[in-house]
Amino acid sequence: MANASLLCVGYVRLGWRKRALAVGLVTLTLVILLGTAFRTVWFEIVFVVWWFAQVAHGWFLAGGWPRRRPRARVRAGLRPALALALPLLLFVSLLRLDVARINGDVAAAVRDGDCARATKALDRRTWAHYLVDGPGAVRSDSTGPVCSRIEIADGQFDAVLRGDEAALTLGFDGLADVLADAPGHEHMVDAVLDRFLDRLPLRDSCYTVTILDRLRARKPTGDLLDRAGGTVPRLAPAAIVDCGDSLLASQKWEPARTTYQRLLDEYPGDKLAGRATDGARKAGQQIELAHVRELLKTGAQGTPSGYCAGPAPYSGAAPYGGDGPYRTLFIGGSKYLNGLPAEWSTHDIADAVLAVCAGGKGYGDATRSCSYESRPGSDGPFTVTFHKIAISVKVYEVRTARLVSDIRLQVDGVSCPSNIFWGSFSYEESRAPGDMFVRVSDDEIAATVRDALKPVIDP
Repeated sequence: MANASLLCVGYVRLGWRKRALAVGLVTLTLVILLGTAFRTVWFEIVFVVWWFAQVAHGWFLAGGWPRRRPRARVRAGLRPALALALPLLLFVSLLRLDVARINGDVAAAVRDGDCARATKALDRRTWAHYLVDGPGAVRSDSTGPVCSRIEIADGQFDAVLRGDEAALTLGFDGLADVLADAPGHEHMVDAVLDRFLDRLPLRDSCYTVTILDRLRARKPTGDLLDRAGGTVPRLAPAAIVDCGDSLLASQKWEPARTTYQRLLDEYPGDKLAGRATDGARKAGQQIELAHVRELLKTGAQGTPSGYCAGPAPYSGAAPYGGDGPYRTLFIGGSKYLNGLPAEWSTHDIADAVLAVCAGGKGYGDATRSCSYESRPGSDGPFTVTFHKIAISVKVYEVRTARLVSDIRLQVDGVSCPSNIFWGSFSYEESRAPGDMFVRVSDDEIAATVRDALKPVIDP
């Protein structure tokens, strides 16, 4: 019984100290190997055989069976032997039971896909567990490194959600390696994938679309990770439309229209198709409006830069038709457009129904030719032909850029006044002109323009 303690106490009590030292060194060596290098069942059997051999040898040295000793002597020797052997055996038994409990907790955590719980259970192991039950203790060893790899992949998915979209590939590659290298841990991989997918969509809908695009582009690997692609058709339509709304609110018209159109192209039958159609229309109208405003920008010397030469439609404008007056944007010829009714005019093309392009004055029909004496120092008498003032006015519907009315006005006035004046420091312009406009005030011209436009603007 004293030898059963593995401390060679039986040999010491017999006075065999050298034998006790030699056996003790062998036992210590076997213990170290069992707890470190040979955590296997066969080596554990070797150790048990060694332990049993010491017990049997002690039994033989004690006289074996059926030799009898006086009870008093037996009890006197048995008590200290039991005091050494029983605690050791109890310690070993309890530790082996604890190893079994730890393994059970780890196995349950693996089944439930709970790496945190498995890691917590594994952290309860100590060197003593490996010493008394090496094969049992190492049975769950593989789960620790697997959980470490899974936690790295989980961290990469967290990085994806924080904006590092490139980490998505690393996360999936890490989980794929776990599935290939560590069979039996599928539920843990599944739990990490679920945790990532359950956090979609994000508040940033456009970034959500980016993540979903990456999931869509991922090549199938024939394992449970392929189910991530099934998330795309479930989340993509709402994410795409929300992204379009966000771009529209940020006045990014072209990307917004492209995003809405993408939904209509990829998910034409989705319930959000109507919302995407409306969004694409609004974005398109804003693009048209921006183009029209660009055309309306004033060029050199105050001339309109392009709208009157090639008007473009703005489909967001109100249609032309029905009762007036219609809000009108007047372009060019400003001094001839003075005095028009205030209810006709607007300064923003977005509020206009009509756009009026008024050109500068030009020579109209000739009214009369008169001869004038030249001023002193100039060449002899000269003849001047007087012309009506011709003004071209074109009216366009803003919504369609359609030409509504093309008006050519001729304003008559005084011909052959008693005196005419011209002049310049240029030699050419110091000569008397051969053609001149009749004399008429700007107010009279404006009145003529107003009368011509009234049937169009305020019918």
